[in-house]
Amino acid sequence: MPEPYAVTVPKGYRVGAWEVRAPIATGAFGSVYEARRVADDQGTAPQDLPRTAALKFLPTGTGTPRHLAHLRELADRELTLHRRLKRPRLIRMYETLTVDDPAHPDLDGAVVLVLEQAAESLAALLTRTQGQPPEGPSLLAQICEGLAQLHRAGWVHGDLKPANVLLMTDGSARLADFNMAAELEGTHAYTPAFSTPDYTPPELLWSEIGERGRRIRPSADIWAFGVLAHLVLTGTFPLPGGTPTTRRDAAAAYARGADELRLSPELPDAWREIVRDCLTRTHEERIAGEALLRRVEAVAAKGALTGLLPRFPYRRRRHRTLIIGAAAAAVAAAALGYGISTWADGADSTGKAAEGTGGTTAVTAAAYGATDLRTDKGVPPAYRLLIVETAHDCDQPDVTPPLIAAMLKVESDFDPDLADPARNEYGIARWTPSVLRWWMHEDGTPGESVPQPPFPPAESIPAMGRYLCWIAPRLDTRLPGDHRVLISAAYRTSYKVVNEAAGVPPEVRPYADRVAHYLKEYTPPGKK
Repeated sequence: MPEPYAVTVPKGYRVGAWEVRAPIATGAFGSVYEARRVADDQGTAPQDLPRTAALKFLPTGTGTPRHLAHLRELADRELTLHRRLKRPRLIRMYETLTVDDPAHPDLDGAVVLVLEQAAESLAALLTRTQGQPPEGPSLLAQICEGLAQLHRAGWVHGDLKPANVLLMTDGSARLADFNMAAELEGTHAYTPAFSTPDYTPPELLWSEIGERGRRIRPSADIWAFGVLAHLVLTGTFPLPGGTPTTRRDAAAAYARGADELRLSPELPDAWREIVRDCLTRTHEERIAGEALLRRVEAVAAKGALTGLLPRFPYRRRRHRTLIIGAAAAAVAAAALGYGISTWADGADSTGKAAEGTGGTTAVTAAAYGATDLRTDKGVPPAYRLLIVETAHDCDQPDVTPPLIAAMLKVESDFDPDLADPARNEYGIARWTPSVLRWWMHEDGTPGESVPQPPFPPAESIPAMGRYLCWIAPRLDTRLPGDHRVLISAAYRTSYKVVNEAAGVPPEVRPYADRVAHYLKEYTPPGKK
């Protein structure tokens, strides 16, 4: 029998600029509906809002004053959290509304969160694929990045599980449902006395509940990630038992030392070590979030390049040492898991389910970014998401996905294993280690030590984007020619050399000409 909706909203119901179209999901704290943008109370349709969205209704109108205050606090918490984070690893919130409709007492006073609409949840994907989806490592890298973002911002998610990971139409993952999210006060935060047992660390299963709720640390999210990773990669939970209750008891026995952690033999060795370091008996032993992110990215990238992709040959580059504060970092080790060029059954060449198949939309990186980057001209599918998101992280209009793709083609022929010791250049973007040190971190700070090759694409490509984004505004706008080609020439030399030469210096003209060729090749029709 279907789960009853916490908030029942009829089709066609209007709230703000939105019209409810169909139910999506429900949970303990509210119900989510698909909606389309129509017009606001003044009869105009705001142009800064998307055409479609997901409306999350929180039933505040008919609750007790205490319940009402609590749910409003949850809504405020979600809004605050979204506003403090910039990267798209969290479902975006566009606005919050309050229903004013005395004629519908079940809805009157309800708080409505207007959220970015997803294609499906990770839980739905696991059900649809019967576990172990091929894009699992990629999704785990993105999920881990989302947790790192939350923890850097001083928050704990508190309820990480497949239902709270949403998949977008481009195939990327977003964390969602921050009802349990809590802001850290030193080493701890406080959350309501509610959690999902399968993803709750042993130290919290029977923890004391105070007036402010239960004390929680970021390490609770690390435990949940270990459980989630085991489930995604093997289709099973890491602790034995046929029900959440028996698995909870197994977790308690493991924490007491009365039983050992016996992970599935299907879990790859590299992931086995990661999962073990997440599922330690005590929170003190658990791996920290940043260290976890680096390891997950590395394993996801290696698995994509050795297991899912054809191999590509490789090539070179040189830079100045300057700092940039662009946001991108490890965003797309996650993308590397999408290196599958075949389409799901029932999907057309855009990655959308064919009409009449009744299937869920299935999108791979082969379709991602098609409006920004040609997908039929040889850019490897594994790197498209990474290239597009890297370009989108830059606020300079001339730093585009086709430019980054063209430069990677000329630098290395998309070879992740390029090694040119004579020039001390390595990886897909031909980084010199001492120079990469200045561009490898998303916060714009140099690394404490010089990195050692090999340099994974998930590190090299965002670093390239940061450097290009720094170069672009420093080039003289009066220089003749395509500004994007000038940026590529500055990448090979420096922006000062290009400005002094009043254009592309003769020594890099062959390089710039090749970039110009592929720039045209990779730009979609109708784009400049």
